[in-house]
Order: sequence, then C-alpha cells, then structure tokens
Amino acid sequence: MNNEVQKRKETAAFTSILASAGLAVAKGVAAIMSGSLALMIDALHGIADVAATVLTWFAVRIGGRPADEKHPFGHGKVESVAALIEVGLLVALAGFAFVEAFGRLSGGEGVATVPFIAVAVVVLSIGVDLWRVKVLRKVASETKSQALEADALHFSSDLWTSLAVLVGFGGIMLGYPKADAIAAVIVAIIILVTAWGLGRRTVEHLIDTAPEGAADQVVDRVKGLPGVVAVERIRLRQAGHIIDGDLTLTVPRTLSPDRIMALKQRVGREVEEILPGSHVIITANPRALDDETMLERVLLIAAGRRVPVHHVMVQTVDGRLAVALDIEVDGRLSLDAAHVIASRLEAAIREDLGSDTEVETHIEPLEPHGLPGHAAPQEDRAAILAEIHALAPRHPMLGDIHDVRVRDTASGRLVVLHATLSGKATVAEVHDAVDPFERELKALCPGVVRVVTHAEPKRSS
Repeated sequence: MNNEVQKRKETAAFTSILASAGLAVAKGVAAIMSGSLALMIDALHGIADVAATVLTWFAVRIGGRPADEKHPFGHGKVESVAALIEVGLLVALAGFAFVEAFGRLSGGEGVATVPFIAVAVVVLSIGVDLWRVKVLRKVASETKSQALEADALHFSSDLWTSLAVLVGFGGIMLGYPKADAIAAVIVAIIILVTAWGLGRRTVEHLIDTAPEGAADQVVDRVKGLPGVVAVERIRLRQAGHIIDGDLTLTVPRTLSPDRIMALKQRVGREVEEILPGSHVIITANPRALDDETMLERVLLIAAGRRVPVHHVMVQTVDGRLAVALDIEVDGRLSLDAAHVIASRLEAAIREDLGSDTEVETHIEPLEPHGLPGHAAPQEDRAAILAEIHALAPRHPMLGDIHDVRVRDTASGRLVVLHATLSGKATVAEVHDAVDPFERELKALCPGVVRVVTHAEPKRSS
C-alpha cells in the first residue's frame, strides 16, 4: 500500500477518536445534568463510537500491512471485521434504548426542564458531526477504506440522533415531558437503520461480493483490444481498499508466446487504469478459431513440439485430408531417434486434424549448434563467380546477381548470393526460378553443398 495513503487513513481514524471521545464526555455530563434519556442514549452512542473508532484505527493499521505467507491476499479484510464489530455495538445500544424508552413511556416518567448547557452541547455536537462526516467521507472515498466509511456513517447517524434529541428538548419546552422518551425511540431507530446499512455492505465485502459495475467496466474495455477474442471469465472482490481477482481471456492460438505476453501486459495496464491499485491475475487461453487454416494448424502443432518444419503441403485427395512436410532434426541423430520424432509429430497432427488424415514426413538434417567457417580462397571464389555469370543467362528471371559470398565449413562449401527479380512475380514463381539455378550451380561447382539465394525486387527507376 502507498505510504501516503496509509498515513492519511491513520490520521483520519485517530482524529475521529479524539472527536468521538470529546463529544461523548460532553453529552454524558449534559445527560446527567438534565436527566434526558435521549441525550444519555446519544452519549452512549458516542462511547460506542469511541470504541468503534479505536477499533477502526487499529484496523486500518493492520489492514495496511503487506501480504505475507499466512495472508497471501493481504490484510484488508481486517477492516471488514472491524466494521462488523461496530454493527454489533450499534445493535446492542439500540436494544438498550428501546427497553429504557418504553419503560419510561409506560411508567409515566418524563423530563420537566432542559438546562441551557444540554442544548449547547447538542448544537456543538451537530457542528462537529457535520465537519467529521465531510472529512471522513472524503478520505474513505480516496483510500477505499471500509473502516473509515463505517466511521463516517457513525458520525452521520450521530448528526441525526442529535437532531432527534433537540426535537425532544423542544417538546419538553412546549409542555410534553414524554417527548424525551419518544426522542430516545427515534434515536434507537436511527441507530438501527445505520447498523443495517453498514452491516449489509460489510457482509457483502466479507462474502466477496463483486464491486458494483467494476466487472462490466473491465469487460467493455478489454474485449475491444486487438488479439482478445473473448472474455471467458472475470472475478473481482474487494478487501479493504484493494480489489483482487482474475481475468481469463480467449486469444488466437496463432499468436506467438511473445505477442500473448505483450497482450496480457496491455490488458493489465487497462485494468489498472479502471481499477487503480487492483491485483488482477490475467490468464490467456489460446483457442483454435473458425478461420484458422489447415496450414496454420500444422505449423502450430510443429511449433508446439519444437520441431522445425518447411515445405508443408496440405491437400484433399478423394475427400481425405493429406499432409506432407519436411522436418528438420539434429543431423547427428540416428535414424531410429529421428523416426521417433517424426512419428510423434505425425500422431499429433492426426490427433488435431482427424485420425484418418494421411501424414507423411521427410526428414532433413539440421545443424543446431552452428557451423564454424571461413571465407573460401580468392581464386575459388573467382571460379565460382565465373560459373554464376555463365549460368545466369539460362535463367532470365534472375536479374542482377551481386553480393556473392563463398564460405568453407566442416560440412562443405556454402555459396550465398543476392539476385533481383520482378517485384510483381509471386513467391511460387520466384522459387521456381531460383531452385533450378541453385541445383545447376551445385552440379557445376564440386564441393558446394548449399546455395542460398536472397531474392529481392527490382527497384523501379
């Protein structure tokens, strides 16, 4: 929790203790002097407030502690427990008030006079209550503190109970001695109404009722983000000033792990903007989408098994799906070991596309650790370059051939070159033009095991 927020909560709670204690003492003295039951109940209510605000002060201090091994979600619920205890105090006080008030009403007892000091204390109490309600509500709203909100409700109820006492005093002055007992009943009713409202909200927090409207706000913001297919589930709960929860998204399984991570981070920022200080765990579940192609599905299956593949061909032959692809494995593996890898990939493809799918794999060697090499001698490079220039006219689609590099490795000689072709040509047409050129060059140059042609579009003049 932010230290400044915690300090503000503790200051507000401690100030409430002082205000409640001062008012309770003043009302108690005035009640004894006047014999007013309504004022005595109001004074006892103030004493209950003192106990409640002391409890609140401790609650916000404990609730502000960070999460630990025994309390992985923090200590925010302590504030809810404190508020629930305050509800119990209010209910007990209201019960006492009803018993005493009905006793006086049935027994004929009443208050004959009202001393000035009693009226002055009640008026002062109303002023202090107005000030404390405004301060506490502001801090409770800004810090999301249930305990301070409960304290604000206490002072708000104090305001109304003090007004009820004043009305009772007015009735006594007008010649109705039992007006004080009636005022005491009104005070008890106000206390009960306050207890009901506070108790309902506190129980909602304790049983993890979702903050009203928060889930809808998050869903509306997140579901429109690129890459989010759907919001599967959202669960939110409030503990003190912190909102905890989890958010489960559906994303296309064609997204790479890096893109999924970036998407989750962006969603986290959006949630933080809506619910500042919240702790929401975001889960992304990749799913196959209706518009996912067979080729994408095969590539995803291979990527999931970390098997490099290329030349993937998906066909439908007489109503039956057929897949052919090249797989790359460590060239040092035995055929037995390589065949196991190929068979497992084939089985995974059949499991995803259907058990009757025909799957054929061609195994190619892969050098996973890189090959050390060095530039070929200059005379050898010159000889290969001459062969390239002699061969090029037989392949008219290949334009300017440049940046020719010849390297010797432990596996043989490698030739790398750049060639320009029409930018309007399709990739398939480019491949059909480059592939025979590479095969012929390998045949003309003994020792060359591979030719890599980088095709690039001709620049328009």
